[in-house]
Amino acid sequence: MVTTITVPSRVERLAGSGIERIPKEYIRPEEERPSIGDIFAEEKMGGGPQVPTVDLEGINSEDLEVREKCREELRKAAVDWGVMHLVNHGIPEELTGRVKAAGEGFFGQPIEEKEKYANDQAAGNVQGYGSKLANNASGQLEWEDYFFHCVFPEDKTDLSIWPKTPSDYIAATREYAKQLRALTTTVLAVLSQGLGLEEGRLEKEVGGMEELLLQMKINYYPKCPQPELALGVEAHTDVSALTFILHNMVPGLQLFYEGKWVTAKCVPNSIIMHVGDTVEILSNGKYKSILHRGVVNREKVRVSWAVFCEPPKEKIILQPLPETVSEADPPRFPPRTSAQHIKHKLFRQTDQEGADTPKPDE
Repeated sequence: MVTTITVPSRVERLAGSGIERIPKEYIRPEEERPSIGDIFAEEKMGGGPQVPTVDLEGINSEDLEVREKCREELRKAAVDWGVMHLVNHGIPEELTGRVKAAGEGFFGQPIEEKEKYANDQAAGNVQGYGSKLANNASGQLEWEDYFFHCVFPEDKTDLSIWPKTPSDYIAATREYAKQLRALTTTVLAVLSQGLGLEEGRLEKEVGGMEELLLQMKINYYPKCPQPELALGVEAHTDVSALTFILHNMVPGLQLFYEGKWVTAKCVPNSIIMHVGDTVEILSNGKYKSILHRGVVNREKVRVSWAVFCEPPKEKIILQPLPETVSEADPPRFPPRTSAQHIKHKLFRQTDQEGADTPKPDE
């Protein structure tokens, strides 16, 4: 008699059920497993390449030398790595603390409470509380639950699906989104200058204040009894223009740099920033959208708050800007809308094995 394992819809429930072995749907392919190690040991390791830390304190300094040094460090990190720890980013620690407390408060509720906010991926409604659906022939699942919603511009948000508990969730998240949007403008201006463009050019190309969407995904990674076999989020690049990440100081982010997986250190009071595919395409590959993944562990729950700054899906054609192209450096990317780019990535990922269900950016 064959016993069928029914995978619970929520990873948190599965993790809390006392299992010692994870269901096969969560086990990564054999060739991937040797690269998945002990995240705590790897975070403590010295030597080797390290994700750069960029201090933004001087980014708008009146001292030209100070300002240019700061801006050049940001551009260099975007060229070399496409990811960095931002410190002195101007968003108060008190506010990021409130955002974290609100997200942890939501996930600290019983699963039954969280289910009131469940999304419906099959119907294309990705906002709300969810877990990844198997989206390819191998039926691969990821060791995480999440909450996903649009947080800016305010006229494009749907407060009816935002958590009512904790009571500070809406106020803290709204204020954080507003301040993050201002930081986005600053960063895009610096990256524009690095391409020899006017400061406002990249911002305009990705939709400007009215059209660029900020989508927040709170990732909740429960403890995993076999972390060497699973991943919280599989290897991917972000389709966004920029992605900003807070976390609860539990390591888990890894970047594929120079042929090896590098573990990001936990830098206090920092925000991790990724360059996404959108800026990589517009810059004709000068700025990098780095492959990254989320690793889990058996000792501590990890929570991260990712905000994806995404251009409108259909309105804008993504292609290298004319100023980034020359005879010596022809366009590296064909013209596509953001929606077409996402579709292209999904089909490439699934080897044409079938259509994909709409889902939030990883």
